[in-house]
Amino acid sequence: MDQLKPLRSFGRIKARALKPNQERLIETLLPRLAIDPAAPPAIDVLEIGFGGGEHLVAQARAAPDLRFLGVEPFLNGVGSCLRHIEAAGLETVRLHAGDVRDVLPVVPDASVSRVYILFPDPWPKARHHKRRLIQAEFLAEIGRILTPGGALLFATDWKDYAAWTLERAVKTPGLIWQAERPGDWRTPWAGHVTTRYEEKRLGDTAPIFLAFRKTG
Repeated sequence: MDQLKPLRSFGRIKARALKPNQERLIETLLPRLAIDPAAPPAIDVLEIGFGGGEHLVAQARAAPDLRFLGVEPFLNGVGSCLRHIEAAGLETVRLHAGDVRDVLPVVPDASVSRVYILFPDPWPKARHHKRRLIQAEFLAEIGRILTPGGALLFATDWKDYAAWTLERAVKTPGLIWQAERPGDWRTPWAGHVTTRYEEKRLGDTAPIFLAFRKTG
């Protein structure tokens, strides 16, 4: 029996009208970078919900030997990311304009060295928590695709979502929280790139950074 499609974990997929340059890039560049979600290419780094693409492109520029996949359902964000990719002349980034849960099941075991999930939709109301991306089953999939020693790097500016994620991640086999002292989750990991969204401080707390490593 086919499984029910999971509840959508993101809000709107388009806001204002796309700028002409974004429309051009979606028509011309996106087809070249878009993956087949049923058969994604080999990747080293996955960013889930890349927003405007600033962080994804900065990480790809800093590590030109790695293969990146960015996943984002918000079309305006995809258009912005394409603009950054074109400006940087990157050839190591691929994109999926949709739900990451369409891709994860076919990513090979122990094949991805780093997964970023930065400021996902918090769904702060209790009745909407079932829509949050971070669920036990989802974290199990992340643990499955990470290489031994690979990292899951999660950030949020909502206290409840940080607690929600930590509670579930520490119960996920193979994921080990890297904090050693109380202030560690207030300090971003090495190489973090602050985006315009992070600077807006739209949540109820200063950014909280949770880093996990895959054992085994």
